[in-house]
Amino acid sequence: MLINLNGNLVPKEKAVVSVFDHGVLYGDGIFEGIRVYSNNVFRLKDHIERLFDSAKFLNMDIGMPQEEMVKQVVKTVKANKLKDGYIRLVVTRGVGDLGLDPKKCTEGVTYFIIAANITLYPEELYVKGMAITTVAVRRNLSETLEPRVKSLNYLNNILAKMEAGNHGSAEAIMINNLGHVAEATGDNIFYFKKGVLYTPTLTSGALGGMTRRTVLEIAKELKIEAVETIVTRYDLYTADECFLTGTAAKVIPVTKIDGRNIGTGIPGAETKKIITAFKKKTTSLGVKVK
Repeated sequence: MLINLNGNLVPKEKAVVSVFDHGVLYGDGIFEGIRVYSNNVFRLKDHIERLFDSAKFLNMDIGMPQEEMVKQVVKTVKANKLKDGYIRLVVTRGVGDLGLDPKKCTEGVTYFIIAANITLYPEELYVKGMAITTVAVRRNLSETLEPRVKSLNYLNNILAKMEAGNHGSAEAIMINNLGHVAEATGDNIFYFKKGVLYTPTLTSGALGGMTRRTVLEIAKELKIEAVETIVTRYDLYTADECFLTGTAAKVIPVTKIDGRNIGTGIPGAETKKIITAFKKKTTSLGVKVK
């Protein structure tokens, strides 16, 4: 495996960063998880645009135009001959000292790109559906850390994932400080009720996921009414169908929440339509690796 470290392809054993890197010391950085489907880097330009938006929010200069970062990702995929898989692109503020002050990071950002594989959930759950659990760990306040910034600070999500595991669940539903549903630990959440598709607003504490964006586009194409709104656990419990979306997770049905069957307790017809349409998008929307 070859890792792209600051533009240089190196074996993973030599892909190292300084212990003084602000990403290591303070989580001062951003990342993108990106999928490759049949030599197509799905929504690559959209991912890079979001990466640069996150950098701008953190007042971080990536040091290259978006087009160059697109080329670096493609170069890494080609070098690893990755036809289908997962890309992790990480940018940190770079090397500084032991203090918090980002002005001490004078050497420029550090970035690395990993092109490998990932399996988030067992394949059987995509067929039978999964059971998920609401956890006590709350989503970070938007006033504290803007959820639309895909930062390296994922401790909030990790604690929620751990709590879900303690309950024997593969995934958690995270609630915000107002008691509204935000998202799962690494996925967005959707549900159907009487033919209408609903998902929490981004202001509820959700990340604007690329798969989420794609599903909303699919709904429009299929003439399914889609509504971004405030969602509560009551809405999920009484839903006809439910599913999660994420780059790593793709689209996965949810059939039970907090011990309650969703709808009939099996993946629904509308969810299956979304999954079928999404699979078609994965090989047509993005940047081809030749």
